[in-house]
Amino acid sequence: MMKKLLTALALLTITAAPGIARADLKVVATVPDLAALARTVGKGHATVKALSLPTQDPHFVDAKPSLMLDLNRADLLIAVGVSLEVGWLPSLQVGARNADIQSGARGYLDCSRHVGLLDVPRGKVSRAQGDIHPGGNPHYLYDPRRAKDCAAAIAAKMAALDPGNAAAYRANLAAFNARLAAAQKRWQGRMAARRGAHIVTYHKSFVYLADWLGFQIVDQLEPKPGIAPTPSHVVHVIQAARGQKAFALLQESYYPSRTSKLVAQKIGAHLVVIPGGTNFAGGQTYIQHMDQLIAKLAGAAR
Repeated sequence: MMKKLLTALALLTITAAPGIARADLKVVATVPDLAALARTVGKGHATVKALSLPTQDPHFVDAKPSLMLDLNRADLLIAVGVSLEVGWLPSLQVGARNADIQSGARGYLDCSRHVGLLDVPRGKVSRAQGDIHPGGNPHYLYDPRRAKDCAAAIAAKMAALDPGNAAAYRANLAAFNARLAAAQKRWQGRMAARRGAHIVTYHKSFVYLADWLGFQIVDQLEPKPGIAPTPSHVVHVIQAARGQKAFALLQESYYPSRTSKLVAQKIGAHLVVIPGGTNFAGGQTYIQHMDQLIAKLAGAAR
């Protein structure tokens, strides 16, 4: 009996010792791109999980019990915001029973509050306009300038939650910023000749990409955000895209491509299908994902 008591006391002493490092910061991100940024910034001191896959439309994710478990154990939840996850994240937060990661709590980060948003609607917004986001367009991670802002916000939040490793988070952020600056120079160089060129998109996903690279968007195949293409709208898009000599039609891989293939053929443009996000589970970084996207665009530009 005495031996067991001494063993328990020894374990308690070791656990309470001031020199013992804390466990890794447990981070959960709603989409793979944010998870990849968090893994880069938190390298060495944070474990990161993503709630969705790059093959899933982030507007519609299954609120599975396993995701609630991830959130229950999380110190930090990172979201895109601007109502992108409104259809599924709130129920996961409630089911997780973790006060720290509720919206507005210390362990919650809405990255949309740290970037300049585009497509902010003016006037009254209604469902008759389609899947409109009242706060602005949520697809800002296609712009590396805004991804840089997100990474800075993530580093600041990690440092606040885990001050003992704040210097490491800042160093990881600085290293990422240097790599991203070099990559941006490379990407912009590859696409410089297409600045001012016209494109068509399936969903209104690429306004930030167009803003960054200087593309002009002719129209979307969806007549309204979230509404499937209609024959009359497709005819309108084909006519407009021919007139503007659009060189590419862009869409994420989780959207159906049958109509896109037809339209691209009719307007003499390349269909560029890209993954819906970073292959986080496969170890891909945000920069590698953007390398992949730019390579596809550059191929279409040729």
